[in-house]
Amino acid sequence: MSTPAASPTRAPAFVAVLALAGITVSLQQTLVVPLVPQFPRLLGAAPADTAWIVTSTLLTAAVAVPIVGRVADMIGKRRVLLFCLVMLIAGSVVAALSTSLVPLIVGRALQGLSTGLIPLGISLMRDELPPMRLGSAVALMSASLGVGGSLGLPLAALIAQTADWHVLFWAAGGLGVLVLVLVLALVPESSQRTGGRFDLVGAVGLAIALVCLLLAVSKGSSWGWGSATTVTLFVVAVVVLLAWAFWELRTPQPLVDLRVSARRQVLLTNAASIVFGFSMFAMSLVYPQLLQLPAETGYGLGQSILVAGLVLAPGGLCMMLMSPVSARISAASGPRTTLMIGAVVVAVGYGIGALFHAAVWQLVVSSIAIACGIGLAYGAMPALIMAAVPVTQTAAANSLNNLMRALGTSFASAIAGVLLASLVTASGAPTEGAFVLVMLLGAGAALVALAIMVFVPRRPAPDAAAAPSAAPSAVSEEPDEESAEESDEEPVTAPVARPVTALVHGHVRREGTAVAGATVTVVSNAGRQLGRAVTGTDGAFAVAATAPGEPHLLVVRAAGAAHAEHLGGPGPLHREIDLSGTTAAHPAPTPVA
Repeated sequence: MSTPAASPTRAPAFVAVLALAGITVSLQQTLVVPLVPQFPRLLGAAPADTAWIVTSTLLTAAVAVPIVGRVADMIGKRRVLLFCLVMLIAGSVVAALSTSLVPLIVGRALQGLSTGLIPLGISLMRDELPPMRLGSAVALMSASLGVGGSLGLPLAALIAQTADWHVLFWAAGGLGVLVLVLVLALVPESSQRTGGRFDLVGAVGLAIALVCLLLAVSKGSSWGWGSATTVTLFVVAVVVLLAWAFWELRTPQPLVDLRVSARRQVLLTNAASIVFGFSMFAMSLVYPQLLQLPAETGYGLGQSILVAGLVLAPGGLCMMLMSPVSARISAASGPRTTLMIGAVVVAVGYGIGALFHAAVWQLVVSSIAIACGIGLAYGAMPALIMAAVPVTQTAAANSLNNLMRALGTSFASAIAGVLLASLVTASGAPTEGAFVLVMLLGAGAALVALAIMVFVPRRPAPDAAAAPSAAPSAVSEEPDEESAEESDEEPVTAPVARPVTALVHGHVRREGTAVAGATVTVVSNAGRQLGRAVTGTDGAFAVAATAPGEPHLLVVRAAGAAHAEHLGGPGPLHREIDLSGTTAAHPAPTPVA
């Protein structure tokens, strides 16, 4: 039995708790950055071995994110979100108690399992919030990925300079406990679940491919890009990924629905996410080093790690402040436009940094501009994804998008690392040209994202402009015989080659009991069927659009009962239908054009 949906009066607290959870998880990205140079001395280990403290988190996060998303769609998003928080707390405690390398790596690996929390939060918002609140809430949750990363560096530097390094992990664990309590108290469980069987073969295959790919990317510079180990890992990643795709296309309940992921809007948004992940992380790699290099180099600013972190901190706050702006632009012109504007702002920010980096304030201005652009873009990405996938795949689709961003940051780390290590002065420090080149690459990546978004479809055409020969509607579940006879159109169970947008989801009940097998249909004002679904055993339904148009009328038919009500505004909408007192003698009214 699910918790009631977030009421309008509790919605602000619901959003705030999920955003805090997202910031808490994203803090783990930069939690250990100030300590990376000190870990060999603190743990008595070689630098190559201590690098696994960062790599272990990267690997477990990459593997966990798509798996967590699929499981959440199956069994409940709040339940899996709580699991992510428990892993964060457990990992923090293990790391806080560690005095040697191996336990610390284990703790960091457990922390990485919590990374899937951010796409889960976005998916919960889609399921539980009314449309007028959804845009700004999703933008805020998506921006929390950057907010935590920006705020984590100065906070971690401050703690590392004033206290024992174990305090970092105790603080992370304590914050995780606070968020866990708030989620238990204020975050309801989603009513949207798909059930089904978990694709274990797909999960193992994807895990092997991702681990091999990320190991090769993150360790290639130290192992050698042409070494047998690196090349073997790349080859294994490609072969396993192809075999995995073959399996996913043929299994009835895949881990990742590649047919949905191949839709143009989803595919191009994920591609833009990769290059935006590159843009976001390039700043984190370049600016702290440039700020901390000695002034004697002629271009270094001679600042401490704490000052370097404080330079990036305003950017994190700006990402949060840009979330309502992103939502307003998306509401007025569509998330595609928002992402394109964000790409331009990011490119301008990097251009400022490439031209002007002789003073701290210049890097502050540059980092703020970049952060504002990323805040706009990150707020638009989930909206683009959710507008093109069924409600039943929200968590999985958002998790895949989050994985694409993570891949972008990994590529940024590898490419920037190679450039900064190869273009050095006689003293071994990166040259000024190396820093400028990475900034220009960040600007170029943003412009690539802009070019990609040009090909993303605009908003669906209204009913009046819809082609009369549109393909028949698809159903999200197999209809019963009665509903098939009532419809003039043949149900289509194969995937329809057009973007699918969520319309309505909720439950059908009669006198408090779930009604299974009820037919739920959505039609437009002109009388065209936009989508149809059949309720599951728990009475849940999710109608996905397979024809363009605004939802106008919701019709529910069950044995001996019928219900109809008008819908207002575009989806996703939430409706709880009670068939008590309705009979077949009161059929659904005919929609009026």
